[in-house]
Amino acid sequence: MRCKTMAMQVMAGSVLAAGLAAPASAADAAAPDFGPHVHVLDPATPGIQQRIDDIYAAQQPNHFGPRRDAILLKPGTYQNLRIPVGFYTQVLGLGARPGDVHVIGDLRSTAFLDGDNATQNFWRGAENFAVTPTLGIGDNTMQWAVSQAVPLRRMHVRGNIRLNQHNGWASGGWFSDVRVDGQVNSATQQQWISRNSQWGRWVGSNWNMVFVGVHGAPAGEFPTPGRRYTKVDKTPLVREKPYLFVDAAGRYAVRVPALRRDSAGVSWAGAKAAPGRTLPIGRFHIARPGDTAAALNAQLAAGRHLLFTPGEYLLTETLQVNRAGTVVLGIGFPTLRSDNGQPLVKTADVDGLTVAGLFLDAGQADSGVLMEVAPEGAKRRHRADPTVLHDLFFRVGGAAAGQVTTALRINAHDTLVDHTWIWRADHGEGVGWTSNPSAHGLWVSGEDVTIYGLFVEHFQKEQVVWQGNGGRVYFYQSEIPYDPPTQPQWRSATGRGFAAYKVADSVTRHEAWGLGVYSVFLKPDVVLDRAIEVPDPSKAPGVRLHHMITVCLADKGSIERVINDAGEPARCQGGSNTATLKDYP
Repeated sequence: MRCKTMAMQVMAGSVLAAGLAAPASAADAAAPDFGPHVHVLDPATPGIQQRIDDIYAAQQPNHFGPRRDAILLKPGTYQNLRIPVGFYTQVLGLGARPGDVHVIGDLRSTAFLDGDNATQNFWRGAENFAVTPTLGIGDNTMQWAVSQAVPLRRMHVRGNIRLNQHNGWASGGWFSDVRVDGQVNSATQQQWISRNSQWGRWVGSNWNMVFVGVHGAPAGEFPTPGRRYTKVDKTPLVREKPYLFVDAAGRYAVRVPALRRDSAGVSWAGAKAAPGRTLPIGRFHIARPGDTAAALNAQLAAGRHLLFTPGEYLLTETLQVNRAGTVVLGIGFPTLRSDNGQPLVKTADVDGLTVAGLFLDAGQADSGVLMEVAPEGAKRRHRADPTVLHDLFFRVGGAAAGQVTTALRINAHDTLVDHTWIWRADHGEGVGWTSNPSAHGLWVSGEDVTIYGLFVEHFQKEQVVWQGNGGRVYFYQSEIPYDPPTQPQWRSATGRGFAAYKVADSVTRHEAWGLGVYSVFLKPDVVLDRAIEVPDPSKAPGVRLHHMITVCLADKGSIERVINDAGEPARCQGGSNTATLKDYP
């Protein structure tokens, strides 16, 4: 008890010194009612290990089920605690800094499939605490065997981390604002993006490893096998994801970091808190499953921010995020769905919106889009205060049949996207060429849109269409659709198949770093002519792409060119299954 009291005294001093104390009000002082699937724990919680194990037992097999969970760790030191993380589970520290919550034990993601295969380890995450992996896989190492939609943010690993399990495959992944004191071993990871992070050493490379604003990026450069690294020294513009915390008086609040320009390394390295604003929890409506869209829209119209708690939300009308500066934050993978043909989220063309931590699931009727950022034809500029999207995950099919023309459409200029996975399901329920039809994952009309960590897979036409000028993408991962029935049914105006990444002919400025496009064709005699299509360089010299790779997987088909008519074929039969191109033009 004395150690706990001393820890709280230290915590109080650090929070107040950091200037993060939330303004007092009756609503802020009361402990929020987050509902039954938010588990608020502290080091003295009775049976804490069993509670965590029970969540994991329910979630590790829950590939497409409805349950969602958030584990919230109050400040303090958690001795000999093991935290296994299954599907739809998010573990969040409630400190003002990652070190205010310290887990001495283990944090682990275990491969879901047999054979140590973690390529379906989706939809889980951990944020804002420190872990010393004394109970890990040995040598003070934690195992984080993950694939898409697994954000690891604002974390301090006081040891080493391995990104797969034994020799099994993994297909991640995302680090941001992460410090690892020892070694990161990417092992069999197919691809990975790290933004604003640092470590003692990185080992491992497979297809596409991207480092943006990272201290300690490894030596070597794409396309050298074993050193396929893309390194960008500084992150040009980013605003870190908001996080929930508890101040010295026990009041809950949300910290919204400020924009950072030309940054490298973690945001929390200094003695003082990084710039930003603190929003007391009383300024949020805490959404729980069963809330109607009309009620949520009324809260937004009244000037409240939204904090979505874990669960499924069936919406009958579109959420309208119209007020500048609004924060919509989800914890524990809250899942929005509409079955009556209504888009899930639309925003106005205003400054400073933040939408983070939501899971958007396509419904039975085509809603045109699942999310639209500003109306079509948006004109305003937002250079000083852009809209930022963090950890937004889209799904079409898998849990049930669904359809949508385009999952995410971005019309607002200057928008920042900080990690998204947009997925037309290739397995699960309601999956097939006519069962979960969807043309495009992402359509960008806004100018000067920047995306870090863009994962888009299996859509039936172009995965990404980019019409706005000035776009920048740092890391792109795409598997084209597995299931075109025949080549005549999968043919575009430019040839066989549809490019995975399409920059419109009207674009004159666009740049992207670290792009990987992969094929797994299930039917014979189906090929893709071009993984990437961009304007003729003689007409658009400001369109430049760096470090591209194509891979033909399984035993059928090919990707004939990397970009336009450049690059070698990647063929599953009769040649190399991998092709690389360093720069274009």
